[in-house]
Amino acid sequence: MKPARYYSLDVFRGATVALMILVNNPGTWAYMFPPLKHAEWNGCTPTDLVFPFFLFAVGNAMAFVIPRFQQQPTTEFWKKIIKRSILIFLIGLFINWWPFFKWENNELILKTWTGSDENGIRIMGVLQRIAIAYFFASIIAFYFKQKTVLWISFSILIIYWLLTKYFGGIDPYSIDGFIGTKIDYQILGIKHIYKGESIPFDPEGLYSTIPAIAQVLFGYLIGIFISKQGNIKWFNRELPTTDQQNYKLVAGLFVIGTLALIIGYFWQLEFPYNKKIWSSSYVIHTTGLSILAIGVMIWFIEILTIKNGFTKFFDVFGKNPLFIFVLSGLFPRILGLIRIENGFNDQNELTYTSPLGWFYQNICAKIPSSPEIGSFVYSLIFLTFFWFLAYLLDKRKIYIKV
Repeated sequence: MKPARYYSLDVFRGATVALMILVNNPGTWAYMFPPLKHAEWNGCTPTDLVFPFFLFAVGNAMAFVIPRFQQQPTTEFWKKIIKRSILIFLIGLFINWWPFFKWENNELILKTWTGSDENGIRIMGVLQRIAIAYFFASIIAFYFKQKTVLWISFSILIIYWLLTKYFGGIDPYSIDGFIGTKIDYQILGIKHIYKGESIPFDPEGLYSTIPAIAQVLFGYLIGIFISKQGNIKWFNRELPTTDQQNYKLVAGLFVIGTLALIIGYFWQLEFPYNKKIWSSSYVIHTTGLSILAIGVMIWFIEILTIKNGFTKFFDVFGKNPLFIFVLSGLFPRILGLIRIENGFNDQNELTYTSPLGWFYQNICAKIPSSPEIGSFVYSLIFLTFFWFLAYLLDKRKIYIKV
């Protein structure tokens, strides 16, 4: 029988994709409301929740797939996860390289793998981290029982913390002392590392992807917990629904989520919340918030059966999450090759902007208010455009999967 779609998961996953698009595409990075910014280093802003929430959703979806794989030949499992992991990784690499040309000194030149000076094609990224974390989490979930998976997940976080603390520099939790920086230099090479920090440093580096595996596994375990405890229509089960079972499910999620927040809080006193190095306390903290968010959605959407325009807005993103996210990354880059004259700078040199840049400067930035408003309005319009594409795909029952 064809597996049912799980509406709460669609909404949760869709909300994370929508927020990823929103925070990644401001009118200008110079003017953003504080909640829409990432923490400079230690700390956790609302924007810092988006990526770990998506990893949690990846694991949650695995809870409904892994049991089916365990009933099939092992070769089917390996073919599926290897193919999917490699494809997601390559798509991420494709985005980094796209559109293969760039403007340099008023000339359109080819973007080569090694680039010029220290700027080559970046190897890692959001999708690359998802691919690696999904690959290893799937293997662990497939071969081990749930209790063992839980112990493995915590062991990953504890070992990561100890390695980071005792094998890093003088200040192991700083950008210079972080052990992952050196590892990425050695494996990836400086040319292929993100250059947006004070030094070449990749916030989605190889080493810091290790705890992300635990994030996916926690999502998987919560999905298993829900499928065993829950007995509502969302889970497509034949047993009758009772209020007692529903309350037990939601209460359990809130207890687990609160416990995770407490553990994360005390751990961050030693190993601070930090998205850029994906600290263990950050994993526990964001997992706790993910669990609470899922609990709230189950309560309102599945138990109280509240489905309206708000849930529908995020639902369509959740039906084609990877495709819409990828498209939102490719679209600005290809338009960046189109140049529109933008006046002269202080050195009396002619400057250029892209069509999206022109739209922001001549429409959104003209809104009579603070510059943050104009930048945010641009983000909303950008998001609405991709929501419309996602809506059309959903309306036509087109679901693009990897």
